[in-house]
Amino acid sequence: MNRRSAAGRLVALAAVTAALAGCASDGGDRPAPPVSAPPATTAPRTPDAGGAPARTPEGTLLVTDFGADTVTFVDPAGRGRAADLGSVRVGAAPYGIALGEDGTAWVATAEGVAVVDTRTRERTALIPYRTDTGPVTSGEYRGGGMGIALSPDGSRVYVGVNVPGGDGTLEVVDTGRRQVTRVVPAGRRPFDVDVSRDGRQVYVTNHDSFDVSVVDTRDWTARRIEVAPYGTEGGLGSWLKPHYTAVRPADGALLLPFEGERLAVVDPGTGRVRIEDMTANTHQHGVTAGPDGTLYVVGTGPIDPSEDDGPSLTVRAPGGGERVVPLDGPHETVTLSADGGTAYVSGGFTRDGYWNGLSVVDLGSGRVTRLPVGERPLAVAVLGGPEPGGG
Repeated sequence: MNRRSAAGRLVALAAVTAALAGCASDGGDRPAPPVSAPPATTAPRTPDAGGAPARTPEGTLLVTDFGADTVTFVDPAGRGRAADLGSVRVGAAPYGIALGEDGTAWVATAEGVAVVDTRTRERTALIPYRTDTGPVTSGEYRGGGMGIALSPDGSRVYVGVNVPGGDGTLEVVDTGRRQVTRVVPAGRRPFDVDVSRDGRQVYVTNHDSFDVSVVDTRDWTARRIEVAPYGTEGGLGSWLKPHYTAVRPADGALLLPFEGERLAVVDPGTGRVRIEDMTANTHQHGVTAGPDGTLYVVGTGPIDPSEDDGPSLTVRAPGGGERVVPLDGPHETVTLSADGGTAYVSGGFTRDGYWNGLSVVDLGSGRVTRLPVGERPLAVAVLGGPEPGGG
């Protein structure tokens, strides 16, 4: 596959160009409306002797069901239905997860940020957005929360809010008050949100505007860095846009993969973008970085089956060497086990062609096990493991 002549390789996406209503709210520090009351939750399958919900062990996976209104708890060692430890209703079309050290999960849904106590498996709050995203819907272009991340001290949640047909926002949630305290303008369809290690910057990866918004958490100013190694000529119909970002532990550089051909290495301070070669030759979405700087990149499958390779997981060493593990079917995001020996790759996919499960990749042997999970599983968090998204 060669997309160096990008203008001739663009594929129109008709659904992107549909006119969808919506307008973003302005910034400011006024609190959001009161937090809504939590709904009933599904009970875990194994209650304790007193009838209370069973405690959730470390190593359990928490998966967003983008095709439903739930998150599902999963035993990664389980097989078939035995892997499913129960689900919690969180809100329509849940997307990203941010997991706190105290066991609280913050889930970006179409309706608001859901707060889930992972120890008791209950939703304890739903924090509404201040951004007007129009009617609550589902599917790839739905409005509402997408990427989400926690500040290093756990005091704030940052969520990218999509506004169909317009620019999105970054909403800032005070985790103690459980309210939105600020809204910062961002680009179109904020797939991913990441935070610098010192907490001074938030990075919003805006899929449909070919850029990353760099937000300074001291004065809430935002800068735009264009990340478009193939150019922007295709506009909304282009496949060649950024999706997810990893923050490199060694120096804080932003790493954005494109098409199994190019890795954009972005200096968030200067805005300079350097391109390195990649080898998977497939359309790429999710990415995470391990503590040692190893990069894990999800290949969703070919744009052109006659020229491009199929789904895969790229394991890229800090020096640039790559190992490509083939996968069966499209996938979306990747996260690592606490010991770094296993990658969990979600089969949900934001477009058509998803499947209801995870690919569990043994990173030592390259062995892949398919685990049935949820309904269009999209984001994965590991209780007691690294923060999903590699931020």
